[in-house]
Amino acid sequence: MTPRITLVRGDITRESADAIVNAANSSLLGGGGVDGAIHRRGGPAILAECRRLRASRYPEGLPTGRAVATTAGDLDARWVIHTVGPRFSRRDDRSELLASCYRESLRVADELGARTVAFPAVSAGVYGWPMDDVARIAVETVRSARTSVEEARFVLFDEGAHEAFTARLG
Repeated sequence: MTPRITLVRGDITRESADAIVNAANSSLLGGGGVDGAIHRRGGPAILAECRRLRASRYPEGLPTGRAVATTAGDLDARWVIHTVGPRFSRRDDRSELLASCYRESLRVADELGARTVAFPAVSAGVYGWPMDDVARIAVETVRSARTSVEEARFVLFDEGAHEAFTARLG
C-alpha cells in the first residue's frame, strides 16, 4: 500500500510519530539544522546509539542515500531514522541518491513496524538542494513506495517549503 501523505508546517522535533527522520550527516554525530535540533531535543541517548553504530556497522560513516534507526531519546517518537542526503550539484544529477533517502527511510520504518513517519525536507538546508526539486522527488518517491507505513508526514519549517510541497501534492 502507499502511505497517506500529510503536510505540517512546524518543528519536526515537536512531532508525535512512530519514527522521525533525521537529515543527518554521514558522521551520525550531530550537526546543524534538523540534525542538530534532533540531537539537542532528543538528548544523549541518540548520540550514544549513533556512536555505537559508528564503532560497529558504520566506521566510515553512513553512506549517502542510506538510512539507519536509533532510539528517539526524549522525542515523542519510538525511533529516529537517520538518512544522509546528497549535496546539491549543478554538474551531477544526484536525484536518485535523494530519492533513496526516502525509500530507505521507509524500508527501515517497515522493518521497525512504524506506521507514522515524520520527514523533513532532506538536503534542502545546508546541502543546498532547491526546495521545489526536493518536494518533487520526495512526494514522487513516497507516492510510489510500497510500504506498510500508513502516514508519511512532511514537517516543513517555513512557509516556502510548505508551499513547495503543497504544489506537488496538488
